[in-house]
Amino acid sequence: QVHLVESGGGLVQAGGSLRLTCAASASIFSTNAMGWFRQAPGKERDFVAAISDNGGSTYYSNSVKGRFTISRDNAKNMVHLQMNRLKPDDTAVYYCAARRIPLSLKTTYDDSTYDYWGQGTQVTVSS
Repeated sequence: QVHLVESGGGLVQAGGSLRLTCAASASIFSTNAMGWFRQAPGKERDFVAAISDNGGSTYYSNSVKGRFTISRDNAKNMVHLQMNRLKPDDTAVYYCAARRIPLSLKTTYDDSTYDYWGQGTQVTVSS
C-alpha cells in the first residue's frame, strides 16, 4: 500500500519561511518522480515543483521559482519543499504527489499524470 504523508505546514507572516516534508512508502519512493501541488480556496490545483527519481532534474512554476527549493532524501524516503520569502498568494493546501513515469517538459505540470497523492497540509501566509 502506498502512502504519502505531508507535514510542516502552518501559519507564517509574509516574508517568512516554511519547510514542507513528504514521507513516502519505500515501495514507491526510489522509482518515482515526486512533485508538490497546491490548491487555494475556490481555485484549481496548481503545480508548484517536481524532482526526478534520482534528484538530477527539478522543475518549478514561475510563481515560486527563486523562492522555493525541492529536494529529496532517497535514504529516508522523503521529499522536501523549502519555501522562502513567502507571500499571501502562497496560501493554499499543499499536496505531495508521486508518479511512475519520468518527468518531462510536456507533462510534469499536469496533475493527472501523477499516480499517488497525500492528504495535504495547510500553509497560510498572513500579510
